[in-house]
Amino acid sequence: MENEKTNFRIIFIVINTVVLIALFLGASYVGYQYYLSQINLNIAKQELSGAKKMYQAKIALLETALGQKNIENVGLNQTLTSEQNKNNLFESQIQAIGGTVGTLTKLSQTDKELLQKYSKVYFLNENYIPQNLMVINPSYVYNKSKLQQFHTSAYPYLVQMMEAATSTNPLLVISAYRSFGEQASLKANYLVTYGTGANKFSADQGFSEHELGTTVDLTTPKLGAGFTKFDTTTAYAWLNENAYKYGFIISYPKQNTYFQYEPWHWRFVGIELSAKLHSSNQFFYDLPQREIDSYLVSIF
Repeated sequence: MENEKTNFRIIFIVINTVVLIALFLGASYVGYQYYLSQINLNIAKQELSGAKKMYQAKIALLETALGQKNIENVGLNQTLTSEQNKNNLFESQIQAIGGTVGTLTKLSQTDKELLQKYSKVYFLNENYIPQNLMVINPSYVYNKSKLQQFHTSAYPYLVQMMEAATSTNPLLVISAYRSFGEQASLKANYLVTYGTGANKFSADQGFSEHELGTTVDLTTPKLGAGFTKFDTTTAYAWLNENAYKYGFIISYPKQNTYFQYEPWHWRFVGIELSAKLHSSNQFFYDLPQREIDSYLVSIF
């Protein structure tokens, strides 16, 4: 019995010893693994720290390079802006030159006589003939058996004015272009009939606006040849209010110092000049010739 107890104790001791050894070995293994993991973790930390420093250095280099590129871009933008400004300046200069050339070309092709102050002021050469003349549509003419001519470039403005007046204040042309010879013949007839008194209402040849081809004497269907009473009509009142819109002005208003008052006599001078005269309540012969000449480029 004692031997069995003794054996049992020995076995218990052996088992406990084995268990303790196993526990010790297990603990040692876990500790070893932990130690190894700490070593690996430290190595990984060092590697990450090194990589971080390396990337930080690369980032710093990239930031430096980017800053240099930004500086270069600022310089390039300034250069580009400067070049664009130069190009814009050159373009504006070219446009200005082109506009000047265009203006000079247009002036060279525009009859300079069209805005001269005739009527005892400026003489029109006896050989002068307007650049272009066309026959006025007979529907706008009082005496339909006689052809009346008008300056081709100014004709559309005349038609627009006649059409605008038609509905309420119809107008008819009683006289338009006259050549140097026709004006001389007309003046001679007036002198026979009225003597020197004809000088008050009829210009000598070379001094008549009719020779330009841009002037018309107007009447109404009711007045007909009695156009000397034209200022008593609503058509005359309409012209005073609207003729400037089509480039026409009255040449000889009341109290002018050139000829007697001629409410039927209307001259085309271009819309810009006629509008200026209308808005400032001035008349063509009130302006100095130099100022009038500045409107020649815009007459058509």
